[in-house]
Amino acid sequence: MRISNEQLKNFIEDSGLLDKNDLEKVFEETQAKEGNLGDALLAKKMISEVQLRKLFAYILGVPFVDLQKETIATDVLQLVPEPIAKKYKIVAFEKNGTELKIAMLNPDDIQTIDFIRKKTGLRVVICITSEESIEAILKQYGKSLKAEFGDMIEKNSSEIENSSGDQDLEKIASDLPIIRIVDTLIKHAIIQGASDIHIEPDEKEVRVRYRIDGILHEAMVLPRQVKEGITARIKVLSNLKLDEHRIPQDGRFKIEKDGLKISFRVSILPIFDGEKIVMRLLDESAKGLTLESMGLAGKALEALHREIKKPNGMILVTGPTGSGKTTTLYTVMDILNTADVNISTVEDPVEYRMSRVNQTQIYPKVGLTFAAGLRALLRQDPDIIMVGEIRDNETMEMAIQAAMTGHLVLSTLHTNSAAGALPRLLDMGAEPFLVASTANVIIAQRLVRKVCHDCAVKYKLSKKEIETLGRNYNLAEILEHIKKSAILGKQLKPKDSWEDIELLKATGCEQCSDGYRGRVGIYEVLEITEDVRQLISQKASAHELEERAKMNGMLTMVEDGFLKCIQNMTTLEEILRVTKE
Repeated sequence: MRISNEQLKNFIEDSGLLDKNDLEKVFEETQAKEGNLGDALLAKKMISEVQLRKLFAYILGVPFVDLQKETIATDVLQLVPEPIAKKYKIVAFEKNGTELKIAMLNPDDIQTIDFIRKKTGLRVVICITSEESIEAILKQYGKSLKAEFGDMIEKNSSEIENSSGDQDLEKIASDLPIIRIVDTLIKHAIIQGASDIHIEPDEKEVRVRYRIDGILHEAMVLPRQVKEGITARIKVLSNLKLDEHRIPQDGRFKIEKDGLKISFRVSILPIFDGEKIVMRLLDESAKGLTLESMGLAGKALEALHREIKKPNGMILVTGPTGSGKTTTLYTVMDILNTADVNISTVEDPVEYRMSRVNQTQIYPKVGLTFAAGLRALLRQDPDIIMVGEIRDNETMEMAIQAAMTGHLVLSTLHTNSAAGALPRLLDMGAEPFLVASTANVIIAQRLVRKVCHDCAVKYKLSKKEIETLGRNYNLAEILEHIKKSAILGKQLKPKDSWEDIELLKATGCEQCSDGYRGRVGIYEVLEITEDVRQLISQKASAHELEERAKMNGMLTMVEDGFLKCIQNMTTLEEILRVTKE
């Protein structure tokens, strides 16, 4: 923006917003480093982003608008295409006759302003706004789904009606209204951050639901006549058989748009009223996660970093379907993925492509099972092997054998806790001494929704609530264990009780709709220490193994969940929802 540090400093001095001595000190530091005064003040939290934008607006003689609580009419919002709005942080918010008001962060972006002027044919009036306002309005693109579909179906009702007749399925799939409907469903799923799209035909309608942060939300109800066209279109995209309606089909396709690479894993299942479609969205352009960003911290993080450096042994991740096990394995592989190691995987299916990693998808119809794939991999001179899941005796035996012969083996199991994975291996026929000598670390995990900090309300537990919770949880022991095992800084003092701790309650706002935004993991990381090895060799129960691990400093998943409540990452209600057995 065309505002010098001197200009900004002078205007802040005139406004009396900051102490002159403090401002002068930051100004001198910034000039010495040839930095930006506005960025420096923001970094030091001496000024808010809204205050800074208001100053810019005043200096440039441009109006400032706060749009965080505004709802923009769909026809006005759509005047600036969503990809442009997201990329250049610019939104349309008001239209009066031939005049269009737009809000942006950088009014010097003449090229984008000119593009909007030419596209709309309207006189553009520029306003400055804040980053929070832009983000709030961008969310509204997703919420205009029903309005967009209503207009689309109304305008193309006759064409859609014709598409549902007994005509060639390939022709139906290429009909323009059907293509628009499928494209719009996919577009809004991406905008809203959905992990899955469910398209479910009913007797009288077609129901569309998105899974967002692990919870299904109804997105749209479409007329039944679009059913055949949508199914045919998705089959064409996924390269599946159009005329096959009796057996399940699986496929995949990929789209690249606005800098995003999204892979879709498609599953089609015949049901009573037609064919149900579930599409899993996998963002291949997303930056790799870190163990820290996933929610691992403290002793659990230290233990995992320590164990993945070992050249051989087994790292197992446990939890139900949809608990993020594969993401954890991929994150570990990403850390280990260097030019001097050979990493090979056997998966069902291959979810994310990784450079330098040799990925194989199992195909049981031709005999390529996990066990067969693992057997073949061992002849490929691997250093690290990832097996998607240990689900039978043969795969388990080969994984243990590989871990014993100098390979690092990563895999998953379906058990409820970290300690439960060890007796599970013994139940599958593994020898206790082999499990004890090859297992390095067991991670159990669940995903919980992160509370939206824009609308969350602070509160403290009442005595009655503590008493109710105490019927199912040993709250005193949990709190004591958290204090010993985690570094909470000023958040938790040694003498604090549950009544002293400030928690958050989800409420819901325009930014999140249901009080939550994004997800984080809760974990228990059981490091196989010498005393735990001895218990495994003695065929100890899961309870005995867990108690020993807790003595060694392990936080259970429930304790890690309560810890994340204390840290205000999530809510108590969310932890109770996810951890109840």
